[in-house]
Amino acid sequence: MSEFLFSYGLFIAKVVTVLIALVFAMAIIASGRNKEQGGSLKVTNLNNKHKELQSRLKQSVMDKRDFKKAAKDEAKELKKAAKSKSPDKPKPKLFVLEFDGDIKASEVETLRDEITAMLSVAEPQDEVLLKLDNSGGMVHEHGLAASQLQRIKDAKLHFTVAVDKVAASGGYMMACVADKIVAAPFAIIGSIGVLAQLPNFNRLLDKAGIDFEQHTAGEFKRTVTMFGKNSDKEREKLRTELQETHTLFRQFVSDHRPKLEIDKVATGEHWYGVQALGLGLVDEIKTSDELLVSAQQVYDVYLLEMEQKKNLQDRILGGMASFAAKVADRVAEQQQASHYK
Repeated sequence: MSEFLFSYGLFIAKVVTVLIALVFAMAIIASGRNKEQGGSLKVTNLNNKHKELQSRLKQSVMDKRDFKKAAKDEAKELKKAAKSKSPDKPKPKLFVLEFDGDIKASEVETLRDEITAMLSVAEPQDEVLLKLDNSGGMVHEHGLAASQLQRIKDAKLHFTVAVDKVAASGGYMMACVADKIVAAPFAIIGSIGVLAQLPNFNRLLDKAGIDFEQHTAGEFKRTVTMFGKNSDKEREKLRTELQETHTLFRQFVSDHRPKLEIDKVATGEHWYGVQALGLGLVDEIKTSDELLVSAQQVYDVYLLEMEQKKNLQDRILGGMASFAAKVADRVAEQQQASHYK
């Protein structure tokens, strides 16, 4: 065991040394290359991708002769369909967007670029599907994300949101903008409420003999604080602000889904997809995969993704994070193995 601890300590020392050297190198290089990197729009035809995957699977599981025959038959069918298809009536397009949310709704920047690009080519018969995974966070950030989605509605395009995992709080604020919400059976839906919480270290600072000063102009420039002593008046002001925000949230949801019994669902609770359907929070139980497969029969389906070009600093940081994760995994494996020796 002592040999393992010595080896482990030596290994950690080497890792820390390398990381420090990389940080200094990164700082020097980044100081001379601090230019913002642009992004590019990646467009994937999901119809073609699905056919390619299907063809690969058939080739793997079918007899070689049967596969060739099936491929010829499919080619004939496609040729026949192409001849019968009216050149004046192309298939409508379904544009697919993805939003993987965090507390700051950070992906709103790429979302706005994707929507801007999509609206520049979309036609009235086209539709939009957003695959949403978002458990909420800051009100103003998610409000901006919802406003970006409103641009789709303003363009008169039919808009569907698919929730496979979670659309709660600010996530549901975004989802309710859609004409239709589709959710997986156990997706988490709702949480129409507002939360504020923070620790208070005032008594700890008092014990340590540390004074905290905060100077403001305006009675309620700041209400509760982490370091000062909070008064009942300040707490009451915060509760009032939370209630006002909740009222705005309720009204926003009601405006977009007027058939909801808002008093019943705006309690801050969340529900699973099958329960949310009964409450009117969603319109259909289905995964995004089912939705996309069936859509390919009617639409040309395109996935839009903004790919951000990372500068050298970001690449180094990403590499360091990946390296640190591998180190942590390796240490965990060593510790687990030592239990069985």
